[in-house]
Amino acid sequence: MSWKPEIQVAGDPKWYDNAVRFKAKYEAEQYAKDLFYRWTTAKEWRVSQSEDPVTASWVGGGLLWKNIDYKPTTVDDHEL
Repeated sequence: MSWKPEIQVAGDPKWYDNAVRFKAKYEAEQYAKDLFYRWTTAKEWRVSQSEDPVTASWVGGGLLWKNIDYKPTTVDDHEL
């Protein structure tokens, strides 16, 4: 189990996440808050439990990636 940060943007009821998954809920909350303040159209943030493997840690106010096999996606990979 892991924790995933999610952001909701203005004018959109969907919640969005990325490949970042944390072991601890606290880490996910810190990252979600940081991400929220960097996005210009962010409306809300939250964290949710995930069955995905842990991919990162939040260390000293920054993201530290674990050694993972990550497949980048594009907008074309998602239903809009």
